[in-house]
Amino acid sequence: MSDAPRGPSGRRRVSRGLATGAALLLAALTTAPALATSSAYASQPTGQEQTKAAGAGAGAASRTATWRGKVLSITPLGRRSRAEIIAQAQKAGLDAETARHGVAAYRLTYRTITPDGRPTSASGLLALPVGTSHRHLPPVIHAHGTLAYRGYAPSVAEGPDRAVSVLYASAGRVALAPDYLGLGTGPGRHPYMDARSAASASLDMLRAARSAAPKLGAALDRTVSVTGFSQGGQVAMALGRELDRGADPRFRLGTLAPVAGPYDLDGSELPGMFDGRVDPQSAVFYVSFFLTAQNRLHPLYDDPSDVFRAPYADRVEDLFDGDHPAEDIAGKLPERLEDLLTDTWYQKLQRPSGALLESLRANDRTCDWQPGRGIRITLYSATGDRDVPIANTRSCARELARYGARATVVDQGADADHYTSFLRSEPAIARSLPVSR
Repeated sequence: MSDAPRGPSGRRRVSRGLATGAALLLAALTTAPALATSSAYASQPTGQEQTKAAGAGAGAASRTATWRGKVLSITPLGRRSRAEIIAQAQKAGLDAETARHGVAAYRLTYRTITPDGRPTSASGLLALPVGTSHRHLPPVIHAHGTLAYRGYAPSVAEGPDRAVSVLYASAGRVALAPDYLGLGTGPGRHPYMDARSAASASLDMLRAARSAAPKLGAALDRTVSVTGFSQGGQVAMALGRELDRGADPRFRLGTLAPVAGPYDLDGSELPGMFDGRVDPQSAVFYVSFFLTAQNRLHPLYDDPSDVFRAPYADRVEDLFDGDHPAEDIAGKLPERLEDLLTDTWYQKLQRPSGALLESLRANDRTCDWQPGRGIRITLYSATGDRDVPIANTRSCARELARYGARATVVDQGADADHYTSFLRSEPAIARSLPVSR
């Protein structure tokens, strides 16, 4: 998942992912004025379009609503030279061997849908190489990990997610990093761990980039590579599945390379929170975020006091409103699940049933599909990961194998924690992705 807090007893107070990038993440970028856009970009969905999206549902809307992915604004975020990109990558702990070009970065704001299929908007990062002689470029999507704070999203903050996206673009690609719903400049709260809406917003980001790129001197090839870390690993699998199923015939899936994704909530991630495989404070963070977000999608409780003990019941929903960074949340929640949850819910999480089980299983099907021929899938993880145990990755590989798909599993070792699994995987991912020729 990504930026859960750590305890004080000689351990990190924030996760490795957050701690490593904290200085970068806290330095939010000063936004430049938006580019002038056409009236078509600025227009809102018509009443007929809104009715069609709301009535048809998310799946049908993705096939029929022509306004999905239309660009509302393009905001330049500045240019970086190759030397600056290398320095930024190294500061974030990333391998910069593949950097070749300078990069121009932009924030796209575009039309998409809510989890229930209603029109909304979202934002994301678009990064283009500067100085390449190639106009048609292979696109790569980087899906970010857990972010509780909207201001840390890739299109808003200078952090590891922007650094790795810019690095991918520097090699000669169009790099996209969706902010997801409710993060970045998008309205509302983030529907955390709702794989379907994260995938639909990411697909609409791809559509928006296809429209915006020609105005910026580039064009997207049809074959799309998808990667992502932590929560973004789950998003990458869900998006890869939709692309492979033909969600938009203008694109096809090529390479799929997620890192440390929580693909098996019911069978691996949640049990790991009770058998010691998941760090206790990470478990508190993830469970709090998950339950409060999922309760808005699949009603789980009537009142927070049904689930959370005092005094946490009075604060937990506000802490995950998108305006609180993880480092601010850390001191306001307990260190153990048994101190966070009521006895009833502590037992319920160990033996999920009813709406809770439905919520878990609704987000546990991202590996349950048959990839088409020629799709290369590599699943990265680490035995030492105590945020998303490697059992998630092994479960995903088994699920894919049921359909005859062979996914390569890369274990970054027992000495690699959650964020380190990403740092060790990034060089191989960067080298494996297609580049302009």
